Amino acid sequence: MYLTDQEKKMLDGKAGEAVRLAMSILVDLGQGIGAAEMVAIEHVHTDSGFYVGDAGLEFVEHLAALGGKVRVPTSMNNTTYDIERCRSYGVPSALAGKIRRLEKAHLAMEATPAWTCASYQDGILPKSGSMVAWSESNAIVFANSVLGARTNRTGDLVDICCALTGRAPKTGLYLNENRLADIHVTFDNMPAEAFGDARFYPLLGYAIGKQCGNRVVAISGIPKDVSMDHLKGLGAAAASSGATALFHIVGVTPEAPTLEACLNEEQPTRDLRLSPKDIHQTSAVLCTAENDQLDWVGLGCPHFSRDEFNELVACIHGRKVHTDIEATVFTSRKIRRWADTAGVIEQLTQAGFQVYSDGCLLTYPQFINRSGTMMTNSAKAANYIYSQSGYLAAYGSIRECVESAISGKIMRERPSWMGF
Repeated sequence: MYLTDQEKKMLDGKAGEAVRLAMSILVDLGQGIGAAEMVAIEHVHTDSGFYVGDAGLEFVEHLAALGGKVRVPTSMNNTTYDIERCRSYGVPSALAGKIRRLEKAHLAMEATPAWTCASYQDGILPKSGSMVAWSESNAIVFANSVLGARTNRTGDLVDICCALTGRAPKTGLYLNENRLADIHVTFDNMPAEAFGDARFYPLLGYAIGKQCGNRVVAISGIPKDVSMDHLKGLGAAAASSGATALFHIVGVTPEAPTLEACLNEEQPTRDLRLSPKDIHQTSAVLCTAENDQLDWVGLGCPHFSRDEFNELVACIHGRKVHTDIEATVFTSRKIRRWADTAGVIEQLTQAGFQVYSDGCLLTYPQFINRSGTMMTNSAKAANYIYSQSGYLAAYGSIRECVESAISGKIMRERPSWMGF
């Protein structure tokens, strides 16, 4: 593996022991996956603050104890639970203490404590073409697809090594040829109303991920005024059902001004036509609830945006959550501060919603109840919640989630555009 003089000095320990250790890991990884060289990166979004066991905690603390400092701007993905408020929903003090230790170690290395899985909503927007090293599946696919930045699906703890060195193995989606699509997604008799329905985009993403895996796809037929929240939902769902890291929307995303610009001309293109029936079948897969019984409405996977908060408040319209229903929203620290200043937190609290930051919706119920049924507007959450926390799921719009929370039972409507 070719290394520049500067990279050799890092590997030789001339930039400190923390950098030497980080670079040695990246070199071993790069050689293992066949990277010819390293790429200099401009930004890291690290998942090394997500507590999943003591080994990761000890590794991060070891790097900090060695005097490691990030070489490029580094934001942090959400951690397991809300750092400030997790004790209120039953997280043991010992576990909460370990999450605080992770925060302390990252702060010592001068990472930014964004604690969000949707860093792009906090104004962290790398330019098109810039090389970054991001973790968190929904952030990765958003950076590659919507922003046009370049990142692989950076592994946990590998990401903090990238931050300390400013390098990543140059392979995968850092290379031009690997960013071209060989699957072309179009629509078969899809009514125009579907593209104005927020429910459609996560279902579309889930269907694409399920059928295309980790392949790069080009999608034709999406309106140019598609919102960032719709693209967020599409990407998060595709990344959860199929490990999607990059999609192109013709006429919308930066690398797809035309279909020809984003297709791989050296390989046959597979055509995938999706109909309302396909979307309906996907919706059925994401509803594992056995009846209309409901225990929990969970929103914010990925973390809630300002527009989603505004829609939530408008849907509640002064009403209150049923006394038998738990209702929670997860967001970033930055957006939570905005929501607090704007009076949104007060309105939601009065209605019976709890608003958390830092943490993950998927791990929230682990210390509340180990089973039940959740309703959510997130296809990603509906896909993962049973394996993470033992809950059945029902997928629906924000409005349907609100109506369900207030009535105390699952309230879903089949969209007319599904046609049957």
